Amino acid sequence: MSQAMTAKPEQLTASEQERRQKLEQNKLQKRLRREVGQAIAEFSMIEAGDKVMCCLSGGKDSYAMLDILLNLQKSAPVDFELIAVNLDQKQPGFPEEILPAYLESLGIEYHIIEKDTYSIVKEKVPEGKTTCGLCSRLRRGILYNFAEAHGVTKIALGHHRDDLLETLFLNMFYGGKLKSMPPVLHSDDGRNTVIRPLAFSREKDIARYAELREFPIIPCNLCGSQENLQRQVIKDMFQHWDKQHPGRLETMFRALCNVEPSHLADPNLYDFKEGKRLGGKRQAVVQSVEPEQSFGRLDVLNL
Repeated sequence: MSQAMTAKPEQLTASEQERRQKLEQNKLQKRLRREVGQAIAEFSMIEAGDKVMCCLSGGKDSYAMLDILLNLQKSAPVDFELIAVNLDQKQPGFPEEILPAYLESLGIEYHIIEKDTYSIVKEKVPEGKTTCGLCSRLRRGILYNFAEAHGVTKIALGHHRDDLLETLFLNMFYGGKLKSMPPVLHSDDGRNTVIRPLAFSREKDIARYAELREFPIIPCNLCGSQENLQRQVIKDMFQHWDKQHPGRLETMFRALCNVEPSHLADPNLYDFKEGKRLGGKRQAVVQSVEPEQSFGRLDVLNL
């Protein structure tokens, strides 16, 4: 092994540090491409002719999602269209020029929707209370309506594996439900389909990739600055587990994808009298698709 590969970062020259970071970036990109490709294939997220709307908030997750989808689009086995959409919620101090400049540099079709949801949230939510719930509902309604008006067939959100697990625990601890964010969600009225291409990807990988790619991150000053949110409690718990018990989060996510209704207690999922599942037998998801059949695998072969 070369001395440059074993040296500490502070011991490297500027060119050696740049080379090491480039190698790390390429490795992370391949991993994220593989995971996004697997998620797309496992859940039939994107099909030929789809018009996919990437919802960009200015955070690391949505930047990474758009970056990977653009990369996959070049060599994917099906043709699909990508557009980027940002909702400018008129938060004070929001840097309006950053996203348009970044999207212009990519050459992708994009739309900036201007809606003053900030004032509504500040008016309706008492001081000190969490604004996330109302903010997300308003944002979702605006994006759903925009998607329908512009012929969008899939709405892509940047939620990752950790978000899915955190939502599961939030619902168990505070909502009394065994419920998470599904990789694919069809709206109740049937108008919209939401996909989460980063469903198999770890937050720490996305964060490091965003850092290496130097995405122009825009912090959320409306809800991100609030302290002691219930989600932050769960996030801190996960970070502790990840350090003290490596592999635990991976095992938890596999469990989320391999549910046994007969060993839970929901009579709507399992007929305990007759001893059979309701709604048909469900196949295991995580490892059910052969590598050569995977959307992601077909793309990785072109690396």
